[in-house]
Amino acid sequence: MSSTSSSSSWRPAVAAEVILSSKGSALRSETRGMVEEKEKQSSGLRRRWLVDVAQWRPSPEQFQASATLLPPHDRPAIARFVREDDRKRALVSRLLQYSLIHHALGIPLHQIRINRTLEGKPYLQNKNASFPSFNFNTSHQGDYVGIASEPLCLVGLDIVCISNPQRETALEFISSFTSYLTDHEWNCIVSAGTPDEMLNEFCRYWCLKEAFVKAIGAGVGFGLQRLEFHHVNWTNISLCIDGEEARKWRFWLFKLDDMHLASIAKGHCEDAIDSFKRTFPDVVVQEEELHTAVEIPEEAFTFWSVEQLLQLHD
Repeated sequence: MSSTSSSSSWRPAVAAEVILSSKGSALRSETRGMVEEKEKQSSGLRRRWLVDVAQWRPSPEQFQASATLLPPHDRPAIARFVREDDRKRALVSRLLQYSLIHHALGIPLHQIRINRTLEGKPYLQNKNASFPSFNFNTSHQGDYVGIASEPLCLVGLDIVCISNPQRETALEFISSFTSYLTDHEWNCIVSAGTPDEMLNEFCRYWCLKEAFVKAIGAGVGFGLQRLEFHHVNWTNISLCIDGEEARKWRFWLFKLDDMHLASIAKGHCEDAIDSFKRTFPDVVVQEEELHTAVEIPEEAFTFWSVEQLLQLHD
């Protein structure tokens, strides 16, 4: 299985290089070399993983055994769900977090410390000296659970399952979300065509909004109507916040299958809300490094099975 993406395109202006002296040229070359070397190191910390939880059908005993692989404080968050599918998604989400951190940073599983901000944003308490702003984001809906990580810039991930609403039309369903949409977005949705096309259009906007809010660490109180997305056939996606273009953010949409979408948001750490920003204090990232990190094109997700994740915990 593969996923396809639509990407935003932005390239920083390249100033004409004026070599004032051989010393100045050497310093610039050294700086570029350092950036390139750090980029090589950081590429291993940039992950996009997906699990199709519909393919995992554990017995109650197998599920319980899998849950015991997590730290005790993580288990109540799984047990609180009534529906089996919800418990599966919650368990796999946490398995993905520990597995990715172990796989990417090499921290022994029993030493990984994951905490949450007041808004519920998960973050790694173990700090990496080379990449102290390493962060990750998870999402799950429908058949899929996913995780994305970045070593330098903020990253947000959202997954949406497109399903026809019950006991109401697609337009009635979408109308209940008008307070979260701008006039421009609403007009684009209702002019998309058939009810199914309107529903798909709405889900794209919703997926992007959620990815941004999750990237900055904001909670449910963030005003989604403040965000307005623009695009050209869902490429060159851009964002305006309170009417002002967010030039340091890039967005991608993925079609996972006919019923599922995923979006990735990447942006500047300075835009994180205070509670999340405090989880990586005194982090200084060079502007060139941030531009490079945000501009790296998105590729297809790597698919894992639950069995493969469990093997990492053996």
